[in-house]
Amino acid sequence: MNSKVQSLKDFLRQPGRVALVEVAATKGSTPREAGAFMLVSASAIFGTIGGGQLEFMAIDKARQLLSPLEGEMAAKRPEGVLSGGTTRAPSAARATPPGGSAATLPSRGREARIHVDEVCATLDVPLGPEIGQCCGGRVEVLIRPVDAALEQRLISKAEAEEALLPHVYVFGGGHVGQALAASLALLPVHAVVVETRADALEGMPETVETRLTPIPESVVREAPARSAFAILTHDHALDFLIVAEALKRDDTAYVGMIGSKTKKATFKNWYLKSAEGGEAQFERLVSPIGGSAVKDKRPPVIAALAAAEIMTALASHSAKASTASEKAMAG
Repeated sequence: MNSKVQSLKDFLRQPGRVALVEVAATKGSTPREAGAFMLVSASAIFGTIGGGQLEFMAIDKARQLLSPLEGEMAAKRPEGVLSGGTTRAPSAARATPPGGSAATLPSRGREARIHVDEVCATLDVPLGPEIGQCCGGRVEVLIRPVDAALEQRLISKAEAEEALLPHVYVFGGGHVGQALAASLALLPVHAVVVETRADALEGMPETVETRLTPIPESVVREAPARSAFAILTHDHALDFLIVAEALKRDDTAYVGMIGSKTKKATFKNWYLKSAEGGEAQFERLVSPIGGSAVKDKRPPVIAALAAAEIMTALASHSAKASTASEKAMAG
């Protein structure tokens, strides 16, 4: 498994200089929130600050800052400073960097400004028709070269965020399981595909964890709180066992099973009569996964709908948990 943190490390440690492009402040409607960032090298980018003309401007300015640095910094660098270092890297955005210059971009009544000094730039951009981006808000973007200290801070932050990602377990690596894994690989979750067949785990996205086990329901017991479970194995009896195990837990964000109304009814009958399940627990089961509004059974379509359903459930569960925590603290 190649984690998203590893991808970040690989990008930061590629040859050549890298610039951090970070949303420092926002006002009104904007594509991304303060703290969103991307990395820019001479030939590639990692992440996004929301796309559009704002991002194009930021990438262009980042590469302008990077292009002269390697030669100039090598000449100025004092003995003992790492080759990736800079003489100064501000920790927060400033309206006008000391000693910096300000350039005004063409606009229609609202001013977009770029403030530049020797090692950083601050873009203060209104998101209106002036740049062909009509969000209506305003964004301040800080651009600075990445040195060794900043690189470590970025990695540490990414590791901390990754540790807090919700887990999504996909039981079954068949056609829908493969498609769902591909969808989840793009999302801010820790995706795990669980299978009893080794060949069904082949070809999974590199950022998705895989687990081969003869007892998949045991994975449910070991999963952290607020996990989501999507059950879609090749065996209906196995599906039932895994779902029953998941419904025993009261800390799950989502329990979903692929199938038809008939399969759900069959499971309910077995669950209530033979698995010692209750009506309240059964009502937490989502089946079929992905909803019924779109009548399309192609695996990639089911996967897309299920991924959206899972992300909605995770967000709702997180919001409820936060509200409960606030009430407990207030009480």
